[in-house]
Amino acid sequence: MKETIAETPEPGSTEAMVQQAKAMRDRFGDDVPDQDAAEVCLIVDDSRVIRKVSSKIAKGLGYIPVEAENGEEALARCKKSMPAVVLTDWNMPEMDGIEFVSKLRAIPTPKEPIVIFCTSNGEAKDIHEGIGAGADDYIVKPFDESALKAKLEKLGRG
Repeated sequence: MKETIAETPEPGSTEAMVQQAKAMRDRFGDDVPDQDAAEVCLIVDDSRVIRKVSSKIAKGLGYIPVEAENGEEALARCKKSMPAVVLTDWNMPEMDGIEFVSKLRAIPTPKEPIVIFCTSNGEAKDIHEGIGAGADDYIVKPFDESALKAKLEKLGRG
């Protein structure tokens, strides 16, 4: 079982729900996968505007942004070259975020990417479903650079 973080999030907060869902999933146990300095951040969203804004944020955080407009395109990009970080929307045509993340996690790779859902689906059941599918964290739209930076720092990629 994962150890609790020194700072306990407020009960009912998104942070508390993410921690609870991750503890239930416990994909890595106490071993967090080692991430090297790979710099690519894959942004998956059917909205061109959201992809552009997210790309600007990722670039501001030192990543090389690569965009995909749906889960199918994103999965093809990941099979070709696995990014360090994936920011994915939930509601997309062709292949939604849940299916994409589940299929992404099934790809054998020596270094799994950090996956963050960036979506307007912010209910507890949605967070549990997203983390259960294989996401590492969750951020509700709209978000800004400081919010994403905080999530990445928490996940060891800051």
